[in-house]
Amino acid sequence: MARLEQVLLLEPEHELKFKGPFTDVVTTTLTLTNPSDRKVYFKVKTTAPRRYCVRPNSGVLDSGTSVDVSVMLQPFDYDPNEKSKHKFMVQSLMAPDNVTDMEGVWKEAKPEELMDSKLRCVFELPSENEKTHDQNKITSTSASKSESSSLFKSASSALDDSEVKKILEECKRLQAEVQRLRDENKQIKEDEGLRMRRSAPVTGSPSGGANAALVKEEGPTTRLLALAVLFLILGVIIGKLVL
Repeated sequence: MARLEQVLLLEPEHELKFKGPFTDVVTTTLTLTNPSDRKVYFKVKTTAPRRYCVRPNSGVLDSGTSVDVSVMLQPFDYDPNEKSKHKFMVQSLMAPDNVTDMEGVWKEAKPEELMDSKLRCVFELPSENEKTHDQNKITSTSASKSESSSLFKSASSALDDSEVKKILEECKRLQAEVQRLRDENKQIKEDEGLRMRRSAPVTGSPSGGANAALVKEEGPTTRLLALAVLFLILGVIIGKLVL
């Protein structure tokens, strides 16, 4: 008994084209359309299952719907004699009413109920011009990476050991200056305190209060000066790093 004619529409109908070079995954799309008024089950099979990844490789198409099947050729060493061995087959089956067990339907289907279409694989190698263009792109990308790496290295080497030593010495000098100011401030406070204790029994005049106020003012002033010096340290370090 003759087989049924394929109910699904295939795009492309007869060939799946894959364009090299085949050093990476190459994907082509097979579109299946169901023009009938019934649900149709489908399967996509290949003679080289280890070479291809097919998603989806089976399913169901409602009336008037389509599905895009991605056929992904895995990287391989191109052999002109091998391309004739790669073929695909799209198998379909009318879905029975009120049945949800798709695998059971496939197992119980009779040969005369199955519809199939065969497609051959075509491998296209890039022309010499396209090869040259691809090589130029690769060379340009490599040159850009090398240039970026060189710029990074030169920026890193700009801050050499001698520059670092200068910054550290400047920091130490400024820290010593801050410590000197703190010592002077402490000595001033001690001298003023001693002077006030000596004059306390004999003076009740406003001058004592003025002296106390002067001591209180000295503290914040020196702290502000110390903060200014610290900000100067940070400014010098940041300036050196930026330059």
